[in-house]
Amino acid sequence: MHNAVVTPEGDRMRWVELPGKEPPRVYVHGLGASSPAYFTQVAVHPLLAGRRSLLIDLLGHGISDRPTGFDYTLESHADALAVALTRASVSGAELIAHSMGGSVAIVLAARHPHLVSRLVLVDANLDPLRPLRGTGGSSDIASYTEGEFLAEGWKEFRDRAGAHWWATMRLTGRAALHRSAVHLVRGTTPTMRELLLDLRIPRSHLLPGADGPLPGARELTAAGVSVVAIPDCGHNIMLDNPEAFASATAAALAN
Repeated sequence: MHNAVVTPEGDRMRWVELPGKEPPRVYVHGLGASSPAYFTQVAVHPLLAGRRSLLIDLLGHGISDRPTGFDYTLESHADALAVALTRASVSGAELIAHSMGGSVAIVLAARHPHLVSRLVLVDANLDPLRPLRGTGGSSDIASYTEGEFLAEGWKEFRDRAGAHWWATMRLTGRAALHRSAVHLVRGTTPTMRELLLDLRIPRSHLLPGADGPLPGARELTAAGVSVVAIPDCGHNIMLDNPEAFASATAAALAN
């Protein structure tokens, strides 16, 4: 396990690293998740293996520290990730990033372009959302105040989220989970979608085929973003259909 101090207060991000050839690949998880848990199976898939790969946990999540003084905005997540990658001597990385991690990866590429050479977004959040109780996702968490969520709301949400997500969500600091969700729902200015459209690196967006057309897909495609529907999966594409995920990701990274 590797680690790097990423804040002035000494908070550390940690990651599992698989040896291999450069340039490196960086796997970034979603809200309440952990990269080693969500990406190890596909990172060692024959279509993707052989590259130096960092399966990194964002602050507040998984094996990384859970500071309560950190604001957990998408920009702060991206800046902390940039420090960790710099300490790991990473540049020009291929980022494979799921859900909220995709939003962080977009912001990272916009704010620290030397660190990112390609983006493969996995059902990423591109637009602001409306807080809405009972939906079982980030907008559900964001419908609570922080005080409500830390007191009893996290238990209510745990029961709606289910055992699978809770397996990694329980490793997430509760303040980190709430603040990350609030800022994910709030989004960035310009929006994550606008930042993605302006990037000048190869970009792909994988989404579950059952979800139907990606909103704004035509504009994304016109800007050079490859939009790829993956069959037989839900939001966690890499877990639900690892073979199709590995094939689509390998193709995205080869183009």
